[in-house]
Amino acid sequence: MALNPGESARIELTVNGIAHQIDVEARWLLSDVLRHTIGLTGTHVGCEHGVCGCCTVLIDGEPARSCLTFAVQTDGAAITTVEGLAASDDGLHPLQESFRMHHGLQCGYCTPGFLMTALPIYERAPEMSDEELRKAISGQLCRCTGYAGILSAIRGAAEIERSRKGAES
Repeated sequence: MALNPGESARIELTVNGIAHQIDVEARWLLSDVLRHTIGLTGTHVGCEHGVCGCCTVLIDGEPARSCLTFAVQTDGAAITTVEGLAASDDGLHPLQESFRMHHGLQCGYCTPGFLMTALPIYERAPEMSDEELRKAISGQLCRCTGYAGILSAIRGAAEIERSRKGAES
C-alpha cells in the first residue's frame, strides 16, 4: 500500500493472537503502534536505528526490528511481542523462566528483544556451538552482561521445555 506523507490507512494485523484494525499514518513505526496505540509496552525502543535489537518482535514468525518497520508494512501480518510469550494461566514461557534462573537479564531493557530473537531458535540451542549461538543472537546488544548468562538461559529453555513435555506425558 502506497501512502503519501500525512495520509492514513486502515491496516489489519493480529498481535499476540488478537485481531486489530488500526488507522495509521504512513510515517508511523510498528514499535510506536504497539506501544502507544495498542498499549503493549514490553517492546522497548533503544537506539531507534535498528542496531540494539531492543525492539525485536516476530512478524509472521520471523524476528524483525519494529523501530525500522513501518506499521503499514505489517498489514495482514501476525505479530508476536514479548507479552505474547506466555499464556497467563500457564506461567512463564520456558525462555522467560530460563532467563530468570540463569541470570540472563540484568537491567532488563534488552531482555524482550533477546527473548523474541531466541524464540525461533531456543529448542535447538543446546546443539549449537557457542559461536553459532552468539551469531544467532548477534543483532542484540546488552551493556550489562558478558552474554554468558544469556547463552545459558537460551540453552536452558530447551531443557525446561523438554521437562514440561515429559511431565505432561
